[in-house]
Formats: sequence, C-alpha cells, structure tokens
Amino acid sequence: MLKAKEVRGLSNEEIAERIREEEEQLRELNFRHAIAQLENPLLLREKRRFVARLKTILKQKGVAD
Repeated sequence: MLKAKEVRGLSNEEIAERIREEEEQLRELNFRHAIAQLENPLLLREKRRFVARLKTILKQKGVAD
C-alpha cells in the first residue's frame, strides 16, 4: 500500500484505477471472510482505510483543479 504522499504524486486517472482495484480486492476479502476465517482479519480494516484515503485524496485534487 502506498503512503498518502506517494498517492498525491499519481494522476487522477491512476488514483481512480487504483480505487477500482482496491475495492475489488476488498470485496473479495469480505467474501472470503464471510465463508471462512481470514488469516489476517486486520487486512480488511487496512484495505477499507486505504480506499477511503484514496477517495479523499482524489476529491482534494479535484477541488484543487
């Protein structure tokens, strides 16, 4: 996962693509968690927060433009 500073260096299109990828991974993790216990359930929280961070930065960049 990227740091916020690294994400800010990406273009809006790259951030949007990364959001789609991360949300897909989060859906898959949630599905696997519903069926069986995950090896690392904290990964769900990390992914969810990373998606939120990406969306926040994308919105901030959109307002700045």
